[in-house]
Amino acid sequence: MRASWSRLRLTAIPILQCALAAGCAWWVATVPIGHQKPFFAPIAAVVSLGVALGARFRRSVELVVGVAVGVGIGDVLINMIGSGAWQIVLVVALAMIAAVLLDGGPVITVQAASSAVLVATLLPPGANGGFDRMIDALTGGLVGVAVVAMVPTNPILRAKDTAGEILGVAAEVLRMCADGLMEQNAKTIAESLHLARDTQAKIDALRNDLRGGHEISRISPLHWNTRAKVARLAEIADPLDNAVRNIRVLVRRSLSLVRDDEILDPRLVDEVEKLSHAVETVRSATLAGLEDRPGLAEAQRELRAVAAGARFDLVRKAGLSASVVLAQLRSTIVDLLQVTGVDRKAALATLPPTVPNPFVPPEPDITW
Repeated sequence: MRASWSRLRLTAIPILQCALAAGCAWWVATVPIGHQKPFFAPIAAVVSLGVALGARFRRSVELVVGVAVGVGIGDVLINMIGSGAWQIVLVVALAMIAAVLLDGGPVITVQAASSAVLVATLLPPGANGGFDRMIDALTGGLVGVAVVAMVPTNPILRAKDTAGEILGVAAEVLRMCADGLMEQNAKTIAESLHLARDTQAKIDALRNDLRGGHEISRISPLHWNTRAKVARLAEIADPLDNAVRNIRVLVRRSLSLVRDDEILDPRLVDEVEKLSHAVETVRSATLAGLEDRPGLAEAQRELRAVAAGARFDLVRKAGLSASVVLAQLRSTIVDLLQVTGVDRKAALATLPPTVPNPFVPPEPDITW
């Protein structure tokens, strides 16, 4: 129930937008324009909005083109060859082929097919019917955009929450991996790897949320002042994606390390554990807003502390898997520092040298 309520909370405004757009599009098409049954107007409004954010302008254009293609081909062919099973096959195939040749987007192709089906079955073709339907589709698309501008969703909230979810999963994955390494428990590490692999859908959702936020910040006067914040949030998408990918490799090599019974320095496990705590701090700073300077400073401090311990001597007597774990840990630190706003070169400078300094005496040998 908690998860269901959370989903409803995030989609409440988009649902309201779709409902308002459908009703307003019908009213505009029937009262000011004067069409009797503008079926395509509310449909166009709903499709141009959708429950998901992002690329609404493109969907509106695709919708109008799709209706034009489907209705046009349907009107011409059904008037010529009549209506029936094989006529529907021909009309739908030709409408979809024309849509693919024009653009190839999923909305235009499906809309062309569905419009052709409606003309061939329920809506009789006519001399002005196709033109009226194209006007209805255009009306619905424009009403949808107007509703987004007047009743906008928060362009930052969804993306910020999604980024927080990703970082929360990343912290849990690293914690489970550290526990598995300490206990030499391959099952725990395998579970963390499965959890890490499930984050790709959230990464894709984050990018979609950012596209939607950028769109809203441009078309809604109520959120014009959020453009800089949306742009700053968009800057973390790539380094966050890279960090999650590096964590996946780190966990996968940790699993190989345990299964192959490689030599493992306990200090390397501590580094993985410390990184999980640092990721939690980055998550808190992200949820609080990337303008939270004290939170970001604390996250950067913890990441630099982990970086200082990610030294070459942790894997001096270890095998390949342990070396890869250290390398991925270092790469993840750089990515997360970029999430907090640190330049990549400055982030790289926080890491110790990758090879021992010949002018520094080696540390005393210890028994592993």
